[in-house]
Amino acid sequence: MKKTIIFSIIALAFIAVILYFVKSNKQTVELFETETTFKATIVDKTVATGKVQPLEEVEIKPQISGIIDKIYLEEGAIVAKGDLIATVRIIPNEQALAGARGRLSNLQLDVDNAKILYDRNRALYNKGVVAKQVFESNELAYNQAKQNLKNAQDDYEIIRKGSTGSSGKTARTNIRATTSGMILEIPVKEGYQVIESNNFNAGTTIASIADMSKMIFEGQVDEADVGMLEKDSEIMVTLGAIDEKKFPALLTFIAPKGTEVQGAVQFKIKADVSLDDDYFVRAGYSANAEIVLEQRDSVMSIREAILQFDKETEAPYVEVKIGDNEFEKRDIEIGLSDGVNVEVLSGITDEDELKIWNKADKGTLNNNNN
Repeated sequence: MKKTIIFSIIALAFIAVILYFVKSNKQTVELFETETTFKATIVDKTVATGKVQPLEEVEIKPQISGIIDKIYLEEGAIVAKGDLIATVRIIPNEQALAGARGRLSNLQLDVDNAKILYDRNRALYNKGVVAKQVFESNELAYNQAKQNLKNAQDDYEIIRKGSTGSSGKTARTNIRATTSGMILEIPVKEGYQVIESNNFNAGTTIASIADMSKMIFEGQVDEADVGMLEKDSEIMVTLGAIDEKKFPALLTFIAPKGTEVQGAVQFKIKADVSLDDDYFVRAGYSANAEIVLEQRDSVMSIREAILQFDKETEAPYVEVKIGDNEFEKRDIEIGLSDGVNVEVLSGITDEDELKIWNKADKGTLNNNNN
């Protein structure tokens, strides 16, 4: 019994030794796929972020201070030049009232003085003492003084009680469109107080109007790309709200001075957008502009994925097949890249088979010495 157990142990040990040597003779070999160069059009692009805006936006402001009495239109309405937008009711101003009262007193003195001269010269003219020309000159001065007094009285009444003469109607100032287009915004409501536009104050905006058929893209590009931009070049604009459509645009402006945005220097650009009648583009839509910086047509190319770089010199190279699963390092000169494919200037030919080093299929090759 003991001999049987001993022989069994010896046999198991022998089998284990044989399996160990068989396993040690197995070698795992990586079998690499290859690919060749191909012709491709390499386009280097940059993307500018921004928004679309009307080419011109006009703000309508009152020429006199007061209270918004009535608003006749809504945002989005199409208007022609001269259309009535709102009316402003004038509110008396104490300083202006005092000034009008002073002018009225002065003009009353002028009328009284002119009347005295007129009455005296009329009597002398009737007696033949004063020439007709002198009398007519006094008469004209008297009539002018009365007209000036009447104008001053009307101004005084408007400032004092907001009415003209004895009409009893509230004086209003009509606010009309100064250009044709669409009303983008009416930031005031009825009852709001507005301030006139003058040399010292921009005034209250009652409405903003723009021609929505003329839109531009305004965006920012990085300083690394701005040097390759050219005016009058074509770009493509994609809107966040209409992502299924790309609008062609013409680059019209590149800022001569950059601004720092979150640590990076950005340059403003503008482009005229060609609109499509099938889409209504609203002011302020967010947008991206694809700008071609450089392009190479039908050039020898490889995928960037098979490109490698020397750890010391950082020079680009590929591995070229020279035998059965055997490759040699080959330095190459590369050109333009689009992030997926890269142009090859020299170093390899169309017939070379290039190693796909980062997509290896592992196979098993048995080397038996028996």
